[in-house]
Amino acid sequence: MDRRSRPPLADSSLALLAKGYTWLPDRRRRTGAPLVRTRLMGQHAVALHGPQAVRFFYDERHVERGSALPGPVLSTLFGHGAVHTLDGPRHRGRKAMFLSLLTGPQAVAGVVDAVTADWEETVRSWPGRRIVLFDEASRVLTRGVCRWAGIPLDDGDAMAADLVSLVDGFATAGPRHWRARRARARLEDRLGALVEDVRSGAAAAAEGSVLDVVSRHRDTDGQLLDPRTAAVELLNVARPTVAVCWFVAYAGHALRRPDVREELRGGDPAQAVAFAHELRRFYPFAPFVGGRAVTDLDWHGEPIPRGTMVLLDLYGQNHDPEVWDEPYAFAPRRFLGHPPARDELIPQGGGDPATGHRCPGEDITIALLAALAPRLARLEYEVPEQDLRIPLNRLPARIRSGFVIESVRVPVPAAQVVPLPTA
Repeated sequence: MDRRSRPPLADSSLALLAKGYTWLPDRRRRTGAPLVRTRLMGQHAVALHGPQAVRFFYDERHVERGSALPGPVLSTLFGHGAVHTLDGPRHRGRKAMFLSLLTGPQAVAGVVDAVTADWEETVRSWPGRRIVLFDEASRVLTRGVCRWAGIPLDDGDAMAADLVSLVDGFATAGPRHWRARRARARLEDRLGALVEDVRSGAAAAAEGSVLDVVSRHRDTDGQLLDPRTAAVELLNVARPTVAVCWFVAYAGHALRRPDVREELRGGDPAQAVAFAHELRRFYPFAPFVGGRAVTDLDWHGEPIPRGTMVLLDLYGQNHDPEVWDEPYAFAPRRFLGHPPARDELIPQGGGDPATGHRCPGEDITIALLAALAPRLARLEYEVPEQDLRIPLNRLPARIRSGFVIESVRVPVPAAQVVPLPTA
């Protein structure tokens, strides 16, 4: 073995848990090498960063994703048998189903309309209440995406809590992880039974709805998905949408700055999209993604042996001064007139969503944030004293308090203002 390709003897798993999002960027700054060579969970791993690394990482001739996903992540975040576990033609075939459901103006508008309608109805109940924005947003997003997808809801609050658990518990070995496993079992049981009922005719699914398409999807082998896998893929539509509640709470955090709030209140769609991009760049979400080298590789003269775990540092790239001016300043204006290049801004991964593993719902995420953040900015409310810290050693990070608001005053839409009679 080339001496340069030998992994360190010491395992860095505990260091990752202790430092969280800063672990890889700190390692890269200390070494100054083109890649970080480490050992995680006993395995040789290398970490890359930068737009060129994004293209390298998402090239299937270099890295495969399916075999690198740890069992605990599949048992919580993605689900066993999910599209994320596939590569090659099988991945492209399953991915085509998601692209047909989640991309294009009609799909994006459908989700946004369903969620914003629920938001408008929900905020009318906020005056006089103490609101935890993270929790309230998760419930709004759950009701909206399930209505759009055709998934019936018996208890929207319970389903919202379970969907949040899937995201909140994937990167820990503690109680959050076990809550996520129990939540996934409940959700897969319920949705698997729903798929069977749709197929048997015992339950109706609107033609072309997410429930209908997933229930009747056939993989490249011509076979229907088994009910459990179909449930997994239904969750892979609902779960990422509900995870937008992380960014809605972050929006509240960012809107404490009066200048940012006033800019967003102006009603300029370009300003709203720029704000959405900056939220996703600035605030922590996914720390990195991983794959496995399918052959012996070379990265800028550094050998990567076949089978090595390959990590792409998402958080580090989104805060890299070589890519962004003043990366630790929250500045939506950086995206006005300058939409991010595909492989620059990668909070949900990089590459081409049509052929690779990039999230096909990214356009929906941006559109939801561009719709909800201005609505939040136009509300009048008070931010009481609370713990607004965002610990970067918590995976996934979130505002400790969930962002609490109170004394909410909902502005009356102009169309509903009744002029006083004149004498």
